[in-house]
Amino acid sequence: MDAGAGAGSGNASGGGASACCYYALLGIRKNASATDIRTAYRRLAMKWHPDRWASDAGAAGEAKRRFQRIQEAYSVLSDKGKKAMYDAGLFDPLDDDDQNFSDFMQEMLVMMDNVKNEKPDTLEDLQKMLEDIVNGDDGSRGVGGRVPPDGARRARVAPYPQQQRRR
Repeated sequence: MDAGAGAGSGNASGGGASACCYYALLGIRKNASATDIRTAYRRLAMKWHPDRWASDAGAAGEAKRRFQRIQEAYSVLSDKGKKAMYDAGLFDPLDDDDQNFSDFMQEMLVMMDNVKNEKPDTLEDLQKMLEDIVNGDDGSRGVGGRVPPDGARRARVAPYPQQQRRR
């Protein structure tokens, strides 16, 4: 696929300066492996490297533009954190002011991955937790009134206070 293919078929919030999908730009599928991403990048970078087009002044500008877009796509898709944010529609390469937000979102994505790896609660555990919440148990004894096998305590989160409505 041509490096310019897919322009306009892009990720509206993650397309950045190129205004097209980074996957389409590199000619790969969204579920491409790191090796596939690197291979596509190298192939296109060699094809559109400005030094290869230096003798043709008319094409040199277009080659430079395409090469920069290819580099931008690869820099995002080859970085696990940036790629996850891009896939979620949260990555904007033009917005340098949101570094703190970017760091926060990367941390959240890591935490979500860690939660996925935990053993899920059984239906009985969830029912007992609900019963404990309704009865006002402080959660110090764990699920079902018993201490969890790993000695961990579940954190209780206070409900968000509701604001008074004005009439």
